[in-house]
Amino acid sequence: MGPDPRRAKRVLVVGCSGGGKSTLSLKISERFNLEYLSYDRDVRWLPGWQVRDREEQRQIVADLVRRDRWVMDGTTVSTFDLLLPRADLLIWVRVPRHVALGGVARRVLANYGRVRIDMAEGCPEQLPDREFLTFIWTFETRVAPRLVSAIDRFGPHVPVATISKRSEFPALLDV
Repeated sequence: MGPDPRRAKRVLVVGCSGGGKSTLSLKISERFNLEYLSYDRDVRWLPGWQVRDREEQRQIVADLVRRDRWVMDGTTVSTFDLLLPRADLLIWVRVPRHVALGGVARRVLANYGRVRIDMAEGCPEQLPDREFLTFIWTFETRVAPRLVSAIDRFGPHVPVATISKRSEFPALLDV
């Protein structure tokens, strides 16, 4: 893994849906006393699964990253120009797609019809649609290269910790 999260005041956690970004971010928040910010809850979604306007999303991100101590989960590459210059550490939860799909299945079973802590009010857990499952299935070929490019462009100074198994979460927290 490498980078030490104890020294980070601002941590960005990225990766594929279902990989455990929110779970890890909440644990980092508790362990290192950082404010927990969720892209889905605080930026992207409005009640009823309505997507907030892109410019408004960017303004919210710009306001949030000005805070002194935070951990944010979310993989919206279009805001990396705002996020990465402020981040002290980037954690990439880069699990295989079958693990991410299993994570989504467990999440739906545990939360169906309820609003999760990392989701906006009025957005209860629902069954994944084909588009969402395709996003997960193609994440490594479609999204990961854009992530790498954005990291190189906007955060070459930011240490990156890559986690390829959920079993690595405790080691990151128990440094």
